[in-house]
Amino acid sequence: MIILQTKRLLLRRMTLNDDDFVLELLNSPKWIKYIGSRDVDTLEQARDYLETRVIPNYEALGFGFYVIERLSDQARIGNCGLTHRDGMEHADIGYSLLEQYEGQGYAFEAASAVLEYGFETHKLNHIEAIVTGNNRRSIHLLRKLGMHYKKQIELPDEDEELMLFGIDAPPKGELK
Repeated sequence: MIILQTKRLLLRRMTLNDDDFVLELLNSPKWIKYIGSRDVDTLEQARDYLETRVIPNYEALGFGFYVIERLSDQARIGNCGLTHRDGMEHADIGYSLLEQYEGQGYAFEAASAVLEYGFETHKLNHIEAIVTGNNRRSIHLLRKLGMHYKKQIELPDEDEELMLFGIDAPPKGELK
């Protein structure tokens, strides 16, 4: 199901047919470095990850993480979306691109559309993001999106301190 389309990108719900892409994305060097291993090492584990961690959120929350496809060639280049994490008060935006697609503005384009989608479609009044302190590119992107640093947090069952950013919904009538 298509959720959003931008000038260059299409964001759609993930399906079990995305198992090969999820396996590649979750095992990419930057995913491992900045997000952490999900212990998804086979197509079967990727399908299980989709069935238990991704797809159920579409029904339970009304949103989730979406595949980012490039319109020009339908290449699956990353993911972006919203979730609710334990230990966080508000919905959280997250994103990741395969390394060969970084530096072309795709993450900003997708994340901007997802923020607007969260505020407009889901009537969220505040959206947060978490990031490791050493992920300079992501911190730069969050600031470019208009998000502001709030504080350091630790999520339940995690031992790493994360930077928490947030952004309020724009006043009515000020969305694009």
